[in-house]
Amino acid sequence: MQIDCLDYVEGARAARGIAVVIDVFRACSVACYAIAGGAERILPVADADEALRLRQTDRQWLAIGERHGRRLPGFDCGNSPTELAALDLRGRTLVHTTHAGTQGLTGASGADEVLTGALVNAAALCRYIRRQSPSRVSLVRMGVAAAARSEADDLCAELLAARLSGRAAPGMSEIRERLRHSAEARKFFDPEATWAPEADFDLCTELDRFDFVLRMTGPAGSGTPPSLRRMDVTR
Repeated sequence: MQIDCLDYVEGARAARGIAVVIDVFRACSVACYAIAGGAERILPVADADEALRLRQTDRQWLAIGERHGRRLPGFDCGNSPTELAALDLRGRTLVHTTHAGTQGLTGASGADEVLTGALVNAAALCRYIRRQSPSRVSLVRMGVAAAARSEADDLCAELLAARLSGRAAPGMSEIRERLRHSAEARKFFDPEATWAPEADFDLCTELDRFDFVLRMTGPAGSGTPPSLRRMDVTR
C-alpha cells in the first residue's frame, strides 16, 4: 500500500486511490458528530451562496458552515460540534461549507473513493482502508484555511499512516497534550472567541469515538451535489 501525504486543495485535486480529506479543527470532526446525532446525510459544498441555495430545496434542510472560523450570515449553525448539539438533526440533510475541509472534499474528484479524515473516527478509517486493500492511499491535510499547515491535521495524517503501516502511533493523551499548546488551538481557550467553544477542543480530539466512516457518494438527486453518508465499520 502506497501512502501519500498531500496538502490543501491542490493536494485534494492530485489525490488518487482512496483519498482521506483531513480537517480535525473542525469540518471533518463536525461531520462525524452530525451523522452520530442523527443527520441522514451531509452535502459538502465549496461555495457559501450555493449552500444557501441548496437549503431552499427542502425546509427541513440545514445550512452549517464558516469562513475564518465564524458562522456565516444566514446559516443555521457554525462549524462547531458544540453548537451543532443544540439542533435536532434526526433524519435531516445538512449542507456544509467551510474554509478548508469541504473545499478538499469537493476537490478530490480524481480519487477512486473520498472519505473524511478526523481523529474521532481514525480507527474506523484504518479498518475500512485495510479491508479495501487499495494500492494507493492519499492523506490530504487541509490545514488552516486550506493555506497554512495545521499541527492537528499533520498529527492525524501521522497517526493514520502509522496505523496503516503497523507502526506505533500516539494515543489520545499524547495527542491532546501536543495539540493543546498549538497555535491553531489557542482560539478554543480564548474567552473572546465565542465562535470556538472550549468544548470543541475535547470533542475534536476524542480519539476513535466513532465506529463509522463518512464516504462521498454520487449525486443525491437532480441539482444536488454528492453527499457524505455513514458506513459502519465493525471491529
